[in-house]
Amino acid sequence: MSDDVQSTVSVRFMLDADVAPGLLSRLLQPYAKRDLVPDRMWSHRAGDILHVEIAMEAMPAEYVHVVEGNLRQVVGVRNVVRIARPCLRQVA
Repeated sequence: MSDDVQSTVSVRFMLDADVAPGLLSRLLQPYAKRDLVPDRMWSHRAGDILHVEIAMEAMPAEYVHVVEGNLRQVVGVRNVVRIARPCLRQVA
């Protein structure tokens, strides 16, 4: 395996947050600041809680813990779960 393949991670963040205007755009800021575009973003409102999933198939490994930390600091976020596995796709 090349170093490029080993340095990327397929990662999915599952979040629970308070429903608030602007929340979804604030959740994308940690990605945008690093010139990253998630492959998938899904949200579902359940009463006063918003369930959100943000996924990237090939995130640079050095950004995973930083993005996770930024997501945890967003006002209204109650819980963040990270699901990661080694990536088989190279970053373009």
